Order: sequence, then structure tokens, then C-alpha cells
Amino acid sequence: MQDPNPLPWGAQDRFQAHFIVQQDPGDKVIQFTARTRLKTTGHFGSKKLIGVTWEGGKLAEELNTDSSLNEMITKQSINDATIFVDPTDNGIRIYGKWKSSYDFGISKELFEIYNKIAGYIKKIH
Repeated sequence: MQDPNPLPWGAQDRFQAHFIVQQDPGDKVIQFTARTRLKTTGHFGSKKLIGVTWEGGKLAEELNTDSSLNEMITKQSINDATIFVDPTDNGIRIYGKWKSSYDFGISKELFEIYNKIAGYIKKIH
């Protein structure tokens, strides 16, 4: 017999892909922090992405100058366009939102976006 009120904790059906750029941020940790700020129109199911800006340190400033990168991001879904860049102890990770097992995957376009961001990370150091 299955419990009609299952407990809300335990293993969840959520996944997140992290792309790691092996580079030591050193004492410039704040320079490598960035996240997208999305400009949208509409509500709920009709919400459309119309623009993207980056917030954070020097990396965010560099990413804001690349109009082709931001245009590529604007073509993605709202979930895929939400991108975070954080330094860790031995690298800098690029990742997006959590996804269910049905939605989990990295498209060729999203990989290209992450690859361009990794190029900027290597250029700053």
C-alpha cells in the first residue's frame, strides 16, 4: 500500500549540470562572480525573454559587452537563460537552474554559450 501523504524529503528528481573551468581564482574571487538578470514581458506561460544583462564583478562587465553572446542567451528558454558563474576552491563553475529528469539536457546552443563564458574566464586571468 502506498502512503497517500508522502514525506517531502529524500531523493528528489532534480538535476543540475556544472561546467568547471580549471582555473585558480586566487584572491580575485569577486571578479569571477556573475549571473544573468533577465528582461521579460508577459506572465506565466506567455512570459517571453526580451533581453539579458549580467551582474557581478569584472567577468560580468566583460560579458555585458558581448552582444552576440547575449543574443544567443535571449533565444533560450527562461530556465536555460538563467546562468550563474561562481568561483570554487579549485575552479570556476558555470551552471543553470535545477531541472527535472524529463527536461534535463544540454543543447548544442547552450553548450556554445557556456563555452563562450569559459573563454571570457580564461581571458580575465
